[in-house]
Amino acid sequence: MEPNSPAEELPALYRAILDRVAGLERAGERAEAARVRTAATQAYSRAWDEHARSQLQDLLRRADRPGRPQRAPRRTPTPRPTGAVVTQDT
Repeated sequence: MEPNSPAEELPALYRAILDRVAGLERAGERAEAARVRTAATQAYSRAWDEHARSQLQDLLRRADRPGRPQRAPRRTPTPRPTGAVVTQDT
């Protein structure tokens, strides 16, 4: 059985990376997600050869590291009241 050519594997690898990027974003890892997406897009946009396949496989592993500590998504701060003073008329 012959191994698949890079041109046959690259679309599936790229799609898998984008799925992992979405997971990173959901986990609050937006900066890492952006870095992985940018690197994947650059590799996918060049020649579809063994080098591109290797780069995409490395990125897939990078985006799917087991044991990565998951940070909770950031909470939006609760707005505080402005300095309005409420007085009671007697």
